Order: sequence, then C-alpha cells, then structure tokens
Amino acid sequence: MTDKPVHFVFALLDNFSLLSFASALECLRIANRMSGQKLYSWEVQTESGEMVSCSAGSAFAPDAKLGELSRDDIVLICAGLNVQAAATKPLLNWVRREARKGLKIGGLCTGAYVLASAGLLDGKRATIHWENHDSFAEEFEDVTLTKSVFVVDGGRMTTAGGTSSIDLMLKLIADTHGEDLANSVADQLIYSSIRTDQDTQRLSVPTRIGVRHPKLSQVIHMMEKNIEEPISPAILARDVGMSTRQLERLFRRYLNRSPKRYYMELRLQKARNLLMQTDMSVINVALACGFSSPSHFSKCYRAQYGTTPYRERGTHGTRLPV
Repeated sequence: MTDKPVHFVFALLDNFSLLSFASALECLRIANRMSGQKLYSWEVQTESGEMVSCSAGSAFAPDAKLGELSRDDIVLICAGLNVQAAATKPLLNWVRREARKGLKIGGLCTGAYVLASAGLLDGKRATIHWENHDSFAEEFEDVTLTKSVFVVDGGRMTTAGGTSSIDLMLKLIADTHGEDLANSVADQLIYSSIRTDQDTQRLSVPTRIGVRHPKLSQVIHMMEKNIEEPISPAILARDVGMSTRQLERLFRRYLNRSPKRYYMELRLQKARNLLMQTDMSVINVALACGFSSPSHFSKCYRAQYGTTPYRERGTHGTRLPV
C-alpha cells in the first residue's frame, strides 16, 4: 500500500458503453469515500481531445487528449459499438507506445478488440462481450479467448461488458487495499454477488432457455460447441443415452421445434454475427458455420432472416458489430 493515489486513465472511444465506463469509475469514487482517503485518482481522455458520444448518444467532454502517461498509470480503453471503426491507427500506435513503458492496460466491453489489434493480447487470455466472441476468435487466433466475466493476464485486463467492470475493479481494489474495502464498495453499489474470473458471462443453458431438463441442456451445450462441424441428431441422442425419437419429442415439448431446426438457428445466428462483425468472405462464413455449399447456406439464411448473406453484408457494411 502506498500513499500516492493509483491513477487511472479512461480512454473513451466513440460509441463507448456508458454502463461499463460508469461502473468502473463509480468503484473508484466509492473506494475513496469509504476509506476516507484519496486512494485513487482518474482522468478521462479521448483520441482528439474532443467530446465523444456513448452508444446511448450522450456526449462527454474529456479532461485531455491522449498523451504521454506515467509508468504507474493504469489505462482502461472504454469501447462499445462499432469498435473496429474506433480502433484507428493513431489510437493503436498510442496504445503500443504506452504499453512499451510497462503500463497496465485494460479493455472494457469491446475494448479487448483494441488491445488485440495492437498486438497486446498475443499469447494471453482475454474475454470480450459474447456477441463479439465469434468474430474476435476468427480474427485473433493468437489470443486465448474465454467466456469469463473478466480476465487479468499479467499487465493486460479485459472485461465482457456491462457490469463486469464492477467485478474487475473490485478485484483491483481488493488486491491493492484489501477485501474489506472491496466488499464495502460492493455493498454501496447494492452488488450482492461479486463474480470472479472463473464466472462465465452468459447464463447457463437451463436458465437461458427456461428449461431445467439435464439431457436437453447437455444436447444444446454440445450443439453450441460444434457449430463448424455439426453433429447429427442420432449421435447427439446416443451420447446422452436417448433414442432419436425421444430427442425429437424432448425438443418439441420444451422448445417447440425439432433438434435439427434448433441446431440450424444456432448456426445461422453465428453466421449473422460473422457477416456483420468481420471481413470474412461469405464462403468462409458458410464453412465456419457448418455449410459445405454456399447455395445451401444462402437458401437457409434467406429462410431465417428474409435476405441473403450477400445482401446482409452489403446493407450493413463490413465489420459492423451487432
């Protein structure tokens, strides 16, 4: 513990997530208040020094333009929608330069994309919002992507977005000033369940689908893990100790669709994410989602979304996050 406040620099990108930013900032403010000391200080910076808007449309004035930082500073890149466009060359150069000083650098919400684009996550574990998970995994193969709420790997920190900023900040507060202070901050936030880096960001399959049938949950989990090379319903049924007919009845009863239809919807959802968030060709998207024939992929996509993959890409432009 030191007498000098730990200084945070929040780098706000255009269309940043207000919830992720505010959650992190409030933790620092409350920690100061509860301790009766100035344990933390902070400032807000933007690439140009001009105002930026969050994804909700509200504009924020920064304290300064991105500049030279102290080695003891902690940088948090606050991103959100359309992070690819916000990850400009000057921004990436700034991130790399500051990283060479040995600064701790984190990415809130989709801020992990900026760190990965700058090469700061190569060979490291990281996380990002689940909507961006598929496209991130395709683009950054050298990053070990997890579905954790947050990840701290050496001097690199990433969060999944939303309130996961709170969990990361509570860990940093506990590491520096003890569990008691972190718990006091959580109490002030009415945050009754502090998550660790072992917690996953999405609800469990039973909770998400509103069904607590163990074999159904097991089959859906297998489907989600095998998008690129789909498993036949017969094999899925066999692996959970059921007949194909029993599996069909189970899906009809609880989800009002066949296993084949449900599996197809999962694959098409991943395809849509990849089309809207990456520069992958339509053919490669099809292959990544288990379609060996582009024409079959296009036919299935049109039936699900009312448009073709090519028109979807043309309408939204490339690299547009959901």
